[in-house]
Amino acid sequence: MSMNGAESLVHTLLKSGIDTCFANPGTSEMHFVAALDRVPGMRCVLGLQENVVTGAADGYARIAGKPAATLLHCGPGLANGWANLHNGRRANTMMVNCVGDQATYHRPLDAPLTADTEGLARAVSGWVRTCTSSAEVGAQAAVAAQAAQTSPGTIATLILPSDTCWDAGGIVAAALPIPAAPTTSPHAVKVAADLLRNGKKTLIILGNGALMAGPLADAHRIAAATGATVIAAGSNGRIERGRGRHPVNRIPYPVDQSVAMMKDFANVILVGTAKPVIFFAYPNKPGTPVPPGATLHVMSRPEHDQVQALAALADELGNPKPVAASGGTKGDVGTGKVTTESFAASLAALMPDNAIIADESVTFGRAFFPNTHHAAPHDWLNVTGGAIGGGIPLATGAAVAAPDRRVINLQADGSAMYTIQGLWTQAREKLDVTTVIFNNKKYQILIGELANVGANPGRTAMDMLDLGSPDLDFVQMAAGMGVPAARATTMEEFNDLFALSLKTKGPFLIDLMI
Repeated sequence: MSMNGAESLVHTLLKSGIDTCFANPGTSEMHFVAALDRVPGMRCVLGLQENVVTGAADGYARIAGKPAATLLHCGPGLANGWANLHNGRRANTMMVNCVGDQATYHRPLDAPLTADTEGLARAVSGWVRTCTSSAEVGAQAAVAAQAAQTSPGTIATLILPSDTCWDAGGIVAAALPIPAAPTTSPHAVKVAADLLRNGKKTLIILGNGALMAGPLADAHRIAAATGATVIAAGSNGRIERGRGRHPVNRIPYPVDQSVAMMKDFANVILVGTAKPVIFFAYPNKPGTPVPPGATLHVMSRPEHDQVQALAALADELGNPKPVAASGGTKGDVGTGKVTTESFAASLAALMPDNAIIADESVTFGRAFFPNTHHAAPHDWLNVTGGAIGGGIPLATGAAVAAPDRRVINLQADGSAMYTIQGLWTQAREKLDVTTVIFNNKKYQILIGELANVGANPGRTAMDMLDLGSPDLDFVQMAAGMGVPAARATTMEEFNDLFALSLKTKGPFLIDLMI
């Protein structure tokens, strides 16, 4: 019996190693949904809003090291998931983004859901195709899987008019080979070594791919031998850190802090990242923290093999001896009033081995990263693109990818409301996620930004940044989606609830008043 296009799509994705799909389907995708009953092997995870779907696929890929598929409904469904596709693009996330669309013969009638689906997709995708017949769906899916996994990783969006899925004539395609990541040139390595030897103060900035344990160890022995300073880009897809690994701080978000941190460096070497820029333009402030007179050298681009690049630089410098990784003890928990420092102390003391941190703590969380280098070994995931609402979905996808690890979502209250539906998916899938809501009842980051742009706000402006009247009750919201939850107002209460959450199978939410 001939298969249809949707069946060939599922078979081809499975052959390409993609066995997880985060979905919010509609009418145009019903034949894909039906195919899941007939083709075993695909785990399908339902999200109640598309931005949960795309953000979860992002978190999954960062931890699993391979892409998930998504299933979205037409142009508006793609638009709903667009913000976390933007974040995923900035993290070089591997993803096969499947978007249903109007049937090829129905599209000219301009039905209500008709949109410029390709145009929406191109802004957040490294590869986009629209299928025109069922016979080509499998082949295009194989190319999408290959494109998604080509270094440094990208979002490949496959647009599927509904008749290409329901028509017979689907053909399963074989998996295509994934090209090896290119290596940086020997000349670029030699230039970097010469800069490190010239006696001037030098900063090495590491990006995605250079922040795993192995390349971090090489970066630290290079720095120890040359007197250079190592730092991570401000937003990164994944950092391996904690005891037994080499600590690295990040470029600060606030413009004045980042400019002050870099002001004395004469050389800046980029490894797997672009020249750092300030998140926003501010009156009378620079657009980049790199000093105007500094020598900027790109040793490796994001698509390069960063492990090879740093190992080659170490060899060029005479293979300096390794330096000790992070040691120390967990330290004591924080007590008394909830502060950013006391919370960081408790997080470091109580975090279990091999935890995954999904961080969207924003303003309150700025002390968390530098004060947890001595915690148990863990991975740290940032919301990389600045689009709000990444934290809960990132945690959800990471937990699907690593069911044997506890995921800890550090989550600001305002941004939580963008994708709060992700809690329902965590409950449905019984995911081991501890969500900590930092509840200050306001958009604190924007209060700071008013000052940064030189505004003099009055009552109307401040009301726009206030989340009270009525207050958001995260305990009730979590309970309504099947997630146990409790509120804490002191560090002692938080410590007890956090320890309880780590012993509880499935998700747990702590509404921490700050």
